[in-house]
Amino acid sequence: MANIYGIDEVGIELAANTKKLAEQIKQRAVEVDAEAKFPAESLAELGAAGFLGLCMPTEAGGKGQPPGVFAAVVEELAQACPSTAMVYVMHVCASQTFVASKTLAGRDLLLQQVAAGKHLTTLAFSERGSRSQFWAPVSQMHTNADGGFVTCASKSWVTSANHANSYVSSTQKPDAVSPLESTIYLARRDAAGVKIAGSFDGLGLRGNDSAPVDITDLAVAEGELLTPQGEGAGMMLEVVLPWFSVGTAAMGHGLCLAAIGATQAHLKSAGFETDGSKLRDLPNLRARIAEMSCRTAQSRALLSVTTQMMLAPTEETPLYVLQSRMAALEAALHVTDLAMKACGGAAFSRHLGIEQMFRDARAGWVMAPTVDHLQEFVGRALTGLPLF
Repeated sequence: MANIYGIDEVGIELAANTKKLAEQIKQRAVEVDAEAKFPAESLAELGAAGFLGLCMPTEAGGKGQPPGVFAAVVEELAQACPSTAMVYVMHVCASQTFVASKTLAGRDLLLQQVAAGKHLTTLAFSERGSRSQFWAPVSQMHTNADGGFVTCASKSWVTSANHANSYVSSTQKPDAVSPLESTIYLARRDAAGVKIAGSFDGLGLRGNDSAPVDITDLAVAEGELLTPQGEGAGMMLEVVLPWFSVGTAAMGHGLCLAAIGATQAHLKSAGFETDGSKLRDLPNLRARIAEMSCRTAQSRALLSVTTQMMLAPTEETPLYVLQSRMAALEAALHVTDLAMKACGGAAFSRHLGIEQMFRDARAGWVMAPTVDHLQEFVGRALTGLPLF
């Protein structure tokens, strides 16, 4: 059967290799969730296998794979350990800014380090003052006497905060008159002025090490700018948002597929000693799993169209990007909710793993851009209004 994302033989092999790695990753998933433990071993295995450089250019030693392969790989990871998938998605999204940057000094060496699995990066856009409106930073960059820059910021909930080697961060350019006049820059985790300001103890994705980061009088050299001053919004909307939407949509699909698999197994195996029937013999439960499967397939089909459109973008591509993330987040909530209902008390306990899927699925709903934002953006696009 052809892959739903229309990927070639190389991509199919990479997805198959991810599935093999995911078998090991899954063995740690319960511990990662229960202890809110960062999946360091899993990330190390992905790095050693070249998956941190999945979408890095081949000339830098990466695998040069397109969004469709990224989606297929993330689906496999999310079925095994959603926290690992979240860390991975943020890394790939952030590293795409390195690929797109025309201003970053030492760019080629950094691309090689990412491709070799020696550099983990992440996004640091949202701020305490802008909350989920990630495109509108309140922090500002100022010019130093030596021609460099300095900035302060209270970044909120940075994935991999304690483990990433770098943060792809945003701020308003010097003398900006609007938050949309932003600049993207690279901040090293161990730089003077960078401090992790908390820890994560959340409902879902408990191992993703999402924590606030305080940036105080951080010196930013000209060569650490990932965009020219004031052009950060373009990088956010044209590079980061499409890759983030694909990655998080694929995460949602991975959760859906895992929930379907767990529900199938339970309905086939559990039953009633009184008459020997199985749960699958109940038509209401069969209807629920049918709906779960259909909703997942619909959303995956939309993401497939989107990833192929990204290879040759048109005016419609941004709309599909937004819709694919929105559809997947809504599908993940609906499908995991149906799994809980179909499996009843067994799902409410921990031994099926469905309650974790249910919790993890809810993280995407509140992650910027939230579903509320996505609905507004899609509605504005469909009625001819600008996004902002």
